[in-house]
Amino acid sequence: MIEQLIEYDQELFIYLNGMGNVFWDAFWLTYTAKLHWIPFYALLGYLMYKKLDSKMFVLTLVTIALMITFTDQVTNLFKDGFMRLRPCYEDGVAEVMRLVRKTCGGRYGYFSGHASNSMGLAFFVGLMLRSKYKYMLPILIVWAALMGYSRIYVGAHYPLDVLSGMLFGGVSGFMFYKLDKYIQSRFQTKKL
Repeated sequence: MIEQLIEYDQELFIYLNGMGNVFWDAFWLTYTAKLHWIPFYALLGYLMYKKLDSKMFVLTLVTIALMITFTDQVTNLFKDGFMRLRPCYEDGVAEVMRLVRKTCGGRYGYFSGHASNSMGLAFFVGLMLRSKYKYMLPILIVWAALMGYSRIYVGAHYPLDVLSGMLFGGVSGFMFYKLDKYIQSRFQTKKL
């Protein structure tokens, strides 16, 4: 059963990764690089700042930092625990795939940290801003899903790595959003 799932995952990876071409390579390399998204993160921060007072905004930033740390560390535990090779290290896959970056990253790839972090952020910020910006959550989910796809495109992760990371990130984002609401409510009651 597991072997069959892994085989399907590899076949889907080879198909999706193989659909790429040099015309799109620069776009997906830019999309997958976290540093290129700093202005976007700053915009999301500004929108949250407008919604919250200064003290609550700082608390929310701390909660987001904790969430990213949590998703990163759990991702690393899974990678070290499952030890599933990334596509570029996998015999039978490495020979037929397109590696768009210079390297595909560390040896193990299950599950994707990019996918979990971006989906966690999408859920957290999207839920926080949905009362003011109706379409924020769906837009951020699409952004995060494309981030996940970028990892397949550049040759860093299998689809199952990405899907698992997105699911974990979505659950983490929801949990930390609830934690943030709880913390804010505790601070609000102390003010009264």
